[in-house]
Amino acid sequence: MGLDVYLSSTYMAHVYFSQRNALNPHPDGLPLHDVIGLFLGEFEEMANQGFFTEALGYHCVDAGFVPGSLADIDRAILLAVRKKDLWPPHVFSHSYSEDDFFDVVEFLFQHVSKPVHGTLHKYDNCGMHRETFNTRQGQDHFRKKINAVFIHYERRFELSSSGEILRKPEAGFEKLIEADVPVRDDMVTQRVIAATLRFRRHGSTLDDRRQAVRDLADVLEYLKPKIKANLTSADEKDLFNIANNFGIRHHNDKQKTAYDAGLWLSWMFYFYLATIHVVVRKTASVGD
Repeated sequence: MGLDVYLSSTYMAHVYFSQRNALNPHPDGLPLHDVIGLFLGEFEEMANQGFFTEALGYHCVDAGFVPGSLADIDRAILLAVRKKDLWPPHVFSHSYSEDDFFDVVEFLFQHVSKPVHGTLHKYDNCGMHRETFNTRQGQDHFRKKINAVFIHYERRFELSSSGEILRKPEAGFEKLIEADVPVRDDMVTQRVIAATLRFRRHGSTLDDRRQAVRDLADVLEYLKPKIKANLTSADEKDLFNIANNFGIRHHNDKQKTAYDAGLWLSWMFYFYLATIHVVVRKTASVGD
């Protein structure tokens, strides 16, 4: 079961009355401050379960505060994010911008770990002292929790397995984005990965997305000999006409630029990405 399917079935299994009857005040999702509120609940629950003990430390009735790997978290955040007044979330989250919120989420991903073993300190009901941790399992759990929150956001984002917040793919293109390009050629695989990240990265501009489309067009140019073997000359010409005459790869007074750049670039990105997958799968084996 894919992550989105799991989350949808878990958190959105029932469509309630106001949603069914178009009466809900947030049909497209919740605003940022409400989503941050949901995040705070998940963060506090995971903190109570020991998922941030290794990094943030814990309190003991005998030893007092036992620091974690981040002895000075304000300094650690300043060094990592170059911002102040982000920590602790329950104090500063009311003033978070979207960028602040995403920075905190990515920072926590880097420092979460699942408690594996510990010792119960019974004196004065002190509680469990966690001693060993698993970072990967902690990150996987954190990612699942955060993406369950992002499902409710009015803007479409997700936390990737590498801990980077990215724009969610357009509906129907999820498998295309996740699929590996089956060819052992760094010119193809690395450029496709870089272009995809550039296109999906939070805060990407129209110029960033245009560059991502340009990079995919360059990959197709590199694959041109294989394209020639599988397309007619007219089809091949049409394929490159999109990038060459719509303000993507060349700039002159003949370029067509009077179009909705956001929609057009999105269409071109998915079109070229799908074409690369088709060409590679049709003409090359994994061993090429």
